[in-house]
Amino acid sequence: MKAKQALAAIALAGAFAAPQAWADIVWNWSYSGTGIQAGGTLTTEDAADADGFHLITAISGTRNGEQITGLYPTGTAIPGNEPFALDNLIRFGPQGQITVHGFGFSTAAGGYANPFYADFFDPAIYMEVFTTASSYEELPVAFTASVVPEPASILLLLAGLGAAGWTGARRRRGGVPA
Repeated sequence: MKAKQALAAIALAGAFAAPQAWADIVWNWSYSGTGIQAGGTLTTEDAADADGFHLITAISGTRNGEQITGLYPTGTAIPGNEPFALDNLIRFGPQGQITVHGFGFSTAAGGYANPFYADFFDPAIYMEVFTTASSYEELPVAFTASVVPEPASILLLLAGLGAAGWTGARRRRGGVPA
């Protein structure tokens, strides 16, 4: 009976550890290419569209050591890359994680970056457009992104593994019927 009470206590603790509703997903992202190193975190809406893409709502990180100051608005183009409007979408998977429109951000020194998936190349590749008041660069990059696990999910997993181990140990000692 004590085992059932312990498992109930763990389940109850897990329920209180979990937030009421997850409205956002946090992603680690990075890309690199010749003379380019960028990375940080993205925050997206939880709900995906019909193609599995999530809308990026916030960004943080650095590009070549320079602080990213903000996400560029959906439906607009970064300065110097008109008329190519951003859609700020990302999805799970190894290829095509961002669209041909990509996402955009500004940097502390006044630069603007637009990484995107160039599916019009054969084979398809990721690219970055980077602009400043006086320059324009477009280079291939290697892009990756992965979801950051929710802290409550990790705690629940650890609690469950601990409870299973504790119950197994009690069974081996004859304290809990199988």
